[in-house]
This record gives sequence, C-alpha cells and structure tokens, in this order.
Amino acid sequence: MSGFLTDPQKRFLLRLARTTIETYLASGETVSPETDDPALLAKRGAFVTLKTDGALRGCIGYPSPVKPLAETVVDAAVAAATQDFRFASLRPEELDALTVEISVLTPPRPVKSAAEVEVGRHGIIVSRGFQRGLLLPQVPAEYGWDRVTYLRHGCLKAGLPGNAWLKGAKIEVFEAQVFSESDFPA
Repeated sequence: MSGFLTDPQKRFLLRLARTTIETYLASGETVSPETDDPALLAKRGAFVTLKTDGALRGCIGYPSPVKPLAETVVDAAVAAATQDFRFASLRPEELDALTVEISVLTPPRPVKSAAEVEVGRHGIIVSRGFQRGLLLPQVPAEYGWDRVTYLRHGCLKAGLPGNAWLKGAKIEVFEAQVFSESDFPA
C-alpha cells in the first residue's frame, strides 16, 4: 500500500497513542483527539501494537473503518495497553521501555484463492462462522513465514484447524501503512 499519511500525521498519531496510554494509566481517563485534519478524521481501520524491548506487549485494533482514524487510535491504544487477553495490563513503570507502532489499514476484501495472498504485502483475516483470526502484514516477515505457514497461523488464531484455509474457511486480505516511534527518534 502506498503511504497516504504524511510524516507529521504519523507523528501526531504516535504522540496521540502514547499520550492516551500515559493518561489512561495515570487517571483512567481517555483523551480527545484534537485535530481538524481530514486524513485523521476519515474512517479507517487501525491497530496499535505495543512492544517492550522488541517483544510484543499488546496489540488491538479495528480491522474495518468504523470510526475516524484519530478516535480509532485512541480506543486501540487503551485496549492494547489494558485489554489484550494475552498480557497483564501495562504498568506505568513499563512506559519508558515501550515502543508504540500503528498500522493503518485498507478495508478488508475477500480473495477467491489463497494464492492471491502476498506475504509481506497483505494482512489476513481467516474466518468460519463466528471464529475469526487476524494477522497484520508485518507478522510473517517478523517470523520468516511463507504463505502456507502464514495461512496456517491465521487459522490457528481463529481457533480453527491449521488447514481450515484449504477446507472452505473464508480468507480476506488488507494492506497497512505501518509506522513506529522508532521511525521518528526524538
């Protein structure tokens, strides 16, 4: 996906996510995004990923464009810090070691064949009935997965057998503009 957000917009969203997390951990309050930028007010799907010393510490978001991007980032930042069931809630003393990453998504679209999934370009959503697993496009690159391994992990994340993608599970793809605080050193 070609980037549509400018560096100042990315910086704004990264600061917004960090400020939201700091404020929420200190007071239980959320912040209101103060912007009139049309790109940040457009409805977009997005995920906030939190890492501590390079290790995943939380990742939550909205795959579909249901809210303005700035609001999506606020909600996802709080959820990634406090509601990712894989981790205990983030503690204030972890903030100094924390790196915030944001993935802004294109709307998901179904594919006719798993061969259409491009590792390194596409995020995937694998689903059957109410079971659904989502992996961001950067995940297979981080683990060195090929397409088959990627699809298998998407199935497993959905709580499905690893080969469900071969047996009628629905596959959707999306692209993401991914940026992190490490892209903008202070």
